[in-house]
Amino acid sequence: MSLLLAYITNPSQEEAKRVAKHLLDKRIIACANIFKIKSMYWWEGKIEEGDEWVVIAKTTQQRIEQLEAEVKAIHPYKIPCIIRIKADANQDYLGWLEGEIKQR
Repeated sequence: MSLLLAYITNPSQEEAKRVAKHLLDKRIIACANIFKIKSMYWWEGKIEEGDEWVVIAKTTQQRIEQLEAEVKAIHPYKIPCIIRIKADANQDYLGWLEGEIKQR
């Protein structure tokens, strides 16, 4: 199984929780971590700065396309940040993750 972490930025803690819960409810992900960050980025010709909330969503290669489609459908940003990170983990954790995602 290929473990993927999806790094998804959100404008608020409430929005991050909403995205994570949506993905969990659909069993696209097995787990999500949420934390606050300070972001700086180019937007419409100028540098912006602000607080954002990140969701690190743990899923599989087989579910990443579905994850991206779901996030794009519900996310408030015009261009949501969804970064794929290939990862590895211990076999017990991978087995748990795969089992939770397959329980659809």
